Formats: sequence, C-alpha cells, structure tokens
Amino acid sequence: MSLSQRKILIGITGGIAAYKVPELVRRLRDHGAEVQIVMTEAAQSFITTLTLQAVSGHPVHTSLLDPAAEAAMGHIELARWADLILVAPASADFMARLAHGHANDLLATLCVAARCPIAVAPAMNQAMWSAPATVANCQTLLQRGVYVWGPASGAQACGDVGAGRMLEPEQLLLAVRQHFQGVLPDQRLRAETFTDYTASLNASPLQLPSPLPQILRDQRVVITAGPTREAIDPVRFISNYSSGKMGFALADAAARSGAIVTLITGPVSLATPNQVTRIDVVSAQEMFDSARTACQDADLFIATAAVADYRPETTAGQKMKKQKGAPITLTLIENPDIVGTIAGDTQNAKRPFIVGFAAETQNVLQYARDKLVRKHLDMIVANDVSQTEIGFNSDDNAVTLVWAEGEKVLPRASKPTIALQIIEEVALRLAQKG
Repeated sequence: MSLSQRKILIGITGGIAAYKVPELVRRLRDHGAEVQIVMTEAAQSFITTLTLQAVSGHPVHTSLLDPAAEAAMGHIELARWADLILVAPASADFMARLAHGHANDLLATLCVAARCPIAVAPAMNQAMWSAPATVANCQTLLQRGVYVWGPASGAQACGDVGAGRMLEPEQLLLAVRQHFQGVLPDQRLRAETFTDYTASLNASPLQLPSPLPQILRDQRVVITAGPTREAIDPVRFISNYSSGKMGFALADAAARSGAIVTLITGPVSLATPNQVTRIDVVSAQEMFDSARTACQDADLFIATAAVADYRPETTAGQKMKKQKGAPITLTLIENPDIVGTIAGDTQNAKRPFIVGFAAETQNVLQYARDKLVRKHLDMIVANDVSQTEIGFNSDDNAVTLVWAEGEKVLPRASKPTIALQIIEEVALRLAQKG
C-alpha cells in the first residue's frame, strides 16, 4: 500500500532505540509519506538533528519556545498538519507525561493539541516496562484511544533480556500501513487486557497474549506439526522426538493474527488452538497428501513438522516375532519431500509463501542456507536441536530466520513468543511481496 500524501509526525524521546529512526523515516518516505520530526531534549543526546533533517527533508523541531515558529503558532500548525503522530521510541517518562496530559515540551504539547490518531512505540528496560506505574499509564493511554505498538522481547542494550525493545523499522512501517488501511483499530490492545498481556511474556508455554495484531487477516495458512510415524509392523514404528509444540504455537499465533489456519499434525497430545482446523495424520505420505491438497489455495505454508526422511520398504501384516540370535534387517526407502515438492509445484497457479524448518545438530546455519536454496523456499527457520533446553519436547526455543536477503536471530524465549516473532517477520515479507 502506498502512503502517498500521508503526513506523519515522528516524535523521538530519549532512548538508545533512537538510532533506528532514520531507517524508519527512510522507509516511510520510500512508500510516499511526508515525514516531519519532533525531538525532546533527551532525544538529542542519542541522535543529531542534522541526520534527521537529511533523511526527512524537513527542519527538525526541538523547542516549544522557538520565537520564529511560535509567531505563527507553530506547535498548533504541526498538530493540525499530521495525519498520524508516532512517538518512537516512547520512553517510560514520556508515556507517563502523555498519560497525565502534560504539555511541558513541544512533543507533549503537540500530542495534547492533536486531533489525529497517536501511536507510541515503547522502548525501555524490561523492569520499567513491567513496573506497575508503566502498566497503569499504558492502561490510561489505551483507554483514551492511543495505539501501543510493541514492545518486542529480546536482548536489551543494558544486558537484560525481556520485553521492552522498540519494534524494528519494518514492523513500524507495517503498522503505519495497516493503520491507513483501517486494520489497526482491531489491533489495539484493550486496556483491561494490558496486565494480562505483560504477564503473558512469561506465561506458560502454550499461551499467547490476546488480542493480537491482525497482521495475517484473511490469509489462508497451512502449517504442519509434530512427528510422523512409519510403521514397521502393527505395533512398531520409526519416529522422532518432536512434540509438535512449535507448530501448534505457530498455528495459535497465526489464528490470533487473523489467519484462516489449517493445522496438519502427526501424532501428538496437544489441544487444538482456537479457530484452527486440525487434520490428524500418521505417516509422511498422509501428511504429504493432506498438505499438497491444502496448499492449492494457501497464501502461506509453514512446514514445521519433523517428517521422517525414510520408511520401511514393506510393513509386516502381523507383529514381527523375536527370533533368538537372529538379526532383523529393515530396508528403508525415501519418503516424499513435502516442503520441496510444494515449493516446486508448477501445477499450483497460486504458489504460497513457503517457510521451512531446519532442525540440525551441527553446522546449523550452513545446512539451513543450503536447504533454503535447494528447496526454493522463501524463508527457513534454523533450529539447533542438539541443545536439550531448546530442542525437541522443550518449552523454549531459540532460532535464526534466514531468507535470501538476510537473517535475523530470535534469542531464547518460550515457543509461543518465538512463534509470534516468526509470524510478525513472515507478515512483513508478505506485505513486501504484496
């Protein structure tokens, strides 16, 4: 979507995340927006006005008491000019002042005087983000219709790990575009659920904050999950340790993000996420057949399942009896390559965006990049399953997303948190593709 003729006022407060703003401004202008910038005094300690003037093409506004500007009531004119005010980064101090209606600097005054929508992109230490005062201030802002975009969770400049990172420029760009498409009002967190949202960052492995941004609204998503079982005889089979938790977390995150989700799962003991259509299969061949059919009209295919590479050439009709001292020889044949076949399916006129998984125990990124190219995938999630705390059956994960133009590390977090981060990144790629 073009942002042509959209007027966006970026407010910058004091925080190390200010270094991301020039890229955000550049991306907004690439999409046609006109951008002006207001900085607090603290923000000027982190990034220069000269840099921001260069990327925005406008003088940067810093003072409420600028005689030249105020001769024409400059702060009121700026407030009237904007179609959207986005404060990024938004510090805990600024959010507190905004919640209490302070007008003691230019940015706060503009927000008080504005009649356009206001969004804040929080950026602060994880302890500050979860502090009761911040939670209360955020509840107040949400009740007044201010959008709260983020924060993300991960490593922080202070060395802590947790929620409080400002969203990346591409994520904020997507939020702005969705706002002007009329999607964002459905994304806004309700004030009464904000405490649940912050608490959910450390919630149990199969819970996600609700509601979530509708970044995959009406997209048809197919996800495979869990292991497959390849029968040796009626009571024995070849399989692996996959629990299905990652695939189910992805299905939940996608459904909560507005997608129409079909989850094709091998044998697991997990509850079906809400608003998800579940197809149970056992073997790799069954999963292949179901996935190929479901992907005929899919927009996105995420191949999370740990599919057995091989199956016995023949399956005994009766239980194979142990013969003392006599070895049993199994001849294995290759199973169909589900993600590779669907990625290369020339009969599918509407090829979905395809995300694969590379569960490896060594040379993880090397093997993942090879699989990305060899199987013609759009993105791959590299996962080191040799680490027991983030491997099969664990509640946490840590992955690296790899695509043709780059990669992104997602530090260790609960699988629902990782799933949400993957869905956010995939939504960005789909938006760029569209």
